[in-house]
Amino acid sequence: MKSKLVSSVVALMLLASTFAHAESLDKNALQAKVAGMTEEQKEARALEIQQRVDEIKTMDKSTLTREERKELRHELKDMRKEAKAIGHGGIYISLVGILIIILVLIILL
Repeated sequence: MKSKLVSSVVALMLLASTFAHAESLDKNALQAKVAGMTEEQKEARALEIQQRVDEIKTMDKSTLTREERKELRHELKDMRKEAKAIGHGGIYISLVGILIIILVLIILL
């Protein structure tokens, strides 16, 4: 009984690590694709993604089959990842960072 449990846990861990590795490969391939684009190409692709998202929002999804809705969700997820890779990111300040900045300003003033 114990050996079955151990073997199933090991199999589950191997399966989970395989999915994580496949996801990281997809992310690296997407970053490589975006790195090879010029700024004009990035802007054009971002516009294409936005237009497709608008199309999907206006689409009547009640007539779609289960598989079609699943494919649509997958397409949206892929476009979100690509748009995130195209974007320049931003500046993120954590709550602790904000508190430290405020404390430093209080001390200096």
